[in-house]
Amino acid sequence: MKTINDFNFEDKKALIRVDFNVPLNDEFQVTDDTRIQSAKSTIIKILEDGGSCVLMSHLGRPKGVDEKFSLKHIVDKVREVIGVQVKFVEDCVGEAAEAAVAELKSGEILLLENLRFHGEEKAGDVAFAEQLSKLGDVYVNDAFGTAHRAHASTAVIAQFFPENKCFGHLLAKEIESIDKVLNNSEKPVLAVLGGAKVSSKITVIENILDKVDHLIIGGGMTFTFVKAQGGKIGDSICEDDKMDLALEILEKAKAKNVQVHIPVDVIAASAFDNNAETQVSDVNEIPDNWQGLDAGPKSLENFEAVVNQCKTILWNGPLGVFEMESFAKGTIALGNFIDNATKNGAFSLVGGGDSVAAVKQFGFADKVSYVSTGGGAMLESLEGRVLPGIDAILN
Repeated sequence: MKTINDFNFEDKKALIRVDFNVPLNDEFQVTDDTRIQSAKSTIIKILEDGGSCVLMSHLGRPKGVDEKFSLKHIVDKVREVIGVQVKFVEDCVGEAAEAAVAELKSGEILLLENLRFHGEEKAGDVAFAEQLSKLGDVYVNDAFGTAHRAHASTAVIAQFFPENKCFGHLLAKEIESIDKVLNNSEKPVLAVLGGAKVSSKITVIENILDKVDHLIIGGGMTFTFVKAQGGKIGDSICEDDKMDLALEILEKAKAKNVQVHIPVDVIAASAFDNNAETQVSDVNEIPDNWQGLDAGPKSLENFEAVVNQCKTILWNGPLGVFEMESFAKGTIALGNFIDNATKNGAFSLVGGGDSVAAVKQFGFADKVSYVSTGGGAMLESLEGRVLPGIDAILN
């Protein structure tokens, strides 16, 4: 795997695909700069070598040129995070972009305008990719969040840099972390899968059953498994059409000697409301008109025992409706269990939108081994798929 550490960028222009698709408020200020922070070490390495950086990214889902999705809004934040002045050009291809790159000196950074202002980006247009390729000497992909897309800047462009293409620090770390869980893990291996729907995690579960020793199922998808086994789940969320599939998953896990841990009790609520009346209920005996919204105390005791014995931990999805304070305790407790296991030498990887939001919200981001930056890309990796943005560098 070629990374930027295999190159000396002195007097070279690095064309870097970053993922600066960051949230902005109504005043166009960046409200979470995690993705910019994540690209910092790659950019600094190239500048310290004596090279320059041409940064390309998308922002949002514009349909053509749309001022509110302009990357000019983030220039100041990029400068603040990297600690170096950032130039900006109002296109990502063509004369203006090529002229700005030609003027770029060693030690300087240029941010190109939003790639998705051009429909050719998402279409994976070869001619557009070739135009982009004129803007650098070495192509660096450091955008894990878009690595599962076969877009012009993430996959198609690599063919124009047959010898001069590599991964940035962030993307290399993502690949290594997922590989560590799926292929080079220290046993026992635990996967914690939460969230609302079994349907969104089916392929992940099927792919990881050969890799894990323990599987904790939490969140809303618990109830599809419980109802499939004859339990009474009240008004809890359930995918009735996936109950047969849930039973199949349990059979496959048993055949592969994977221990599946499902909550035995829940915090049930009289309504989907932070201020609803609550009670602890056996997971199989949730009263009519009540719904399970978090893991209960006995479940958390069981989960803690499982987490403590495992050496590799993958966490994808919360245990409850953590956005409501009344139903966040299970997810916070799991975070604490994984924090302790990590301190005791376990490798812990957190990925998937809601899990990442939860670890940030509750202060666990620095207490686990690695927090993935890519939701969809992370899920597709766990499903065993080859991601186009990664494949383009490797082959």
